[in-house]
Amino acid sequence: MIEKKYRHYIWDLPVRICHWVTAISIVILSVTGILIGNPAFIDVSSKAYLMGWVRFLHFVFAYAFAVSVLARFVWAFRGNCYAGWREYFPFFSAAGRKEMKEVFAYYTFFRKHPPEANGHNPMAATAYFCVFMLYFFMIFTGFAMYAEHAPGGLMHTALKPVYLLFTTQQMHLYHHIVMYLLIGFVINHIYSGWLMDIKEGGGEISSIFSGYKFTSSPQAVCKSKTWSFFPRKD
Repeated sequence: MIEKKYRHYIWDLPVRICHWVTAISIVILSVTGILIGNPAFIDVSSKAYLMGWVRFLHFVFAYAFAVSVLARFVWAFRGNCYAGWREYFPFFSAAGRKEMKEVFAYYTFFRKHPPEANGHNPMAATAYFCVFMLYFFMIFTGFAMYAEHAPGGLMHTALKPVYLLFTTQQMHLYHHIVMYLLIGFVINHIYSGWLMDIKEGGGEISSIFSGYKFTSSPQAVCKSKTWSFFPRKD
């Protein structure tokens, strides 16, 4: 018997835009970052100022990445409850901890079917919180390295705490290491989304384009209500 599914609007437009800007930025920043760190991969003698263009692309998408991450952070206090900041701390509620155990049981093969989630499942949401911390680390260390070429400037002064925490060599090393962690996350993210799409049948992949998911419940109920800094009409 085929279970009836109901269509619900889950991911609002700003969430989807930030998702794709961030995704594209990570790909281009990773490719250009690898070339900047290992220029031997390309023949710089064949084209004038090729590495200059590589670095230019890296800087452009660094700004795009930073704006996208900041916009998503702001939207966590303005968007619907699926985009809200409370969704990233599911372990603070009994229901969230219960669902997290169920998802963990599925991932470790102790449960045959995953629990249905309207938005992020609790384990995914917790992982995304950690990933956002890595995003901010990349933004701060990246712009700190960029600002080293203009000592005394506004950006260099604003990022002074970063220079107190890390040497230039450490910033380069850790920035490079975290890049590979994010590449690993992207691979796992695509696999997990595809897996949940197949197992749940909720349109996980298509939802990040359309915003709509399909669930067995006639009403999509949020696990939490997002507190907002801004007035909102629902």
